[in-house]
Amino acid sequence: MSWKHLFSKSLAANPARLHFAAHSHHLWPDASHAGHMAAWDDAASLADHKWSKIMGPVWSEAQRHVAAELKLPDPATLSFAPNTHDFIVRILSAIPERPVRVLATDGEFHSFRRQMTRWVEAGEVVLETASPDALLDTAGSGEFDLIFASHVLFNSGTIVSGLDQLAAVARPEGPWVVIDGYHGFMAIDTDLSHIADRVFYLSGGYKYAMAGEGTCFLHAPPGYAERPVVTGWYAAFDDLALASGAVGYAPDGRRFLGSTFDPSGLYRYNAVQNMLDSQGLTTAVISSHVAALQAQLLEDDPLPGFELLNPLDGQPHARFLAFRGETALVLHDKLADQNIVTDVRANVLRIGFALYHDRDDVARLVKILEQLT
Repeated sequence: MSWKHLFSKSLAANPARLHFAAHSHHLWPDASHAGHMAAWDDAASLADHKWSKIMGPVWSEAQRHVAAELKLPDPATLSFAPNTHDFIVRILSAIPERPVRVLATDGEFHSFRRQMTRWVEAGEVVLETASPDALLDTAGSGEFDLIFASHVLFNSGTIVSGLDQLAAVARPEGPWVVIDGYHGFMAIDTDLSHIADRVFYLSGGYKYAMAGEGTCFLHAPPGYAERPVVTGWYAAFDDLALASGAVGYAPDGRRFLGSTFDPSGLYRYNAVQNMLDSQGLTTAVISSHVAALQAQLLEDDPLPGFELLNPLDGQPHARFLAFRGETALVLHDKLADQNIVTDVRANVLRIGFALYHDRDDVARLVKILEQLT
């Protein structure tokens, strides 16, 4: 089955390109164009009054889509922001003790690592890292204020298991557990219904939700981090009549909001979600399509001398294959010269798959890899 027709605009914009980096920058489906134009039309017709619609039906629809995907009991625990970094800063600001004692996996994304490193330099944070295999034991044996772990590691595709056990250590008084779901959301079926009262979960629409930039979200469990120190006026949207000098917060996930933002991502996200629903394209259906293409790529061992860090084993799998090898960067550049988009992290070449790929695309990629390796 081919789903290319859902991405006709993006594919037609560069028809010779093979884009195998959906895990990095997912091509936008046609539905996102319609959503983007709807945001413009509302801005033109409603002007100042557009925010009533954005913070009303547009916002609540986006909450419902996210909550349905993650099986969250209450959509109101969700808030949106331009990026996940904003949420990390606000979560940490709500922890009163300094320095904040943080435990994280040793495979977190650059933005998190950079911010933590700077906080360590400034004396704001004491950071301990652990491998995914050792994370649970370390979490149970140490005294931490914050435990942070990606569901799927960005560099290797490793899936961090034991989220239930990790959630078991969370307490409103600390530690708080934060799951970074950026490479898991809409790539792996995720049910948070039984741990939603104890864990934070953050992700965004840039990758497998296919909505582009500016559509990140946070699920914040009730009773945790009720007054972030880093805050903006949207977090008090329900309390604008407070006396001067009083700092009020929304009673739900909106307590993590900042200030004025570009709402077009929410329109794109809703439009794409509605398109997927109309086509019956659940996360499970898309994952099955991707898994078949990944297996096809691996049939003939197209990258001799490389180590596959996340082999296919019939279990839930990242939407990309991570190949480690000394010539990863060289191969990435050679592929780019032929208008084939992959990406490379240090000595790891990542090849990502999506709905807009079919068997012919994979066959073409395999043929070129055989010529280059």
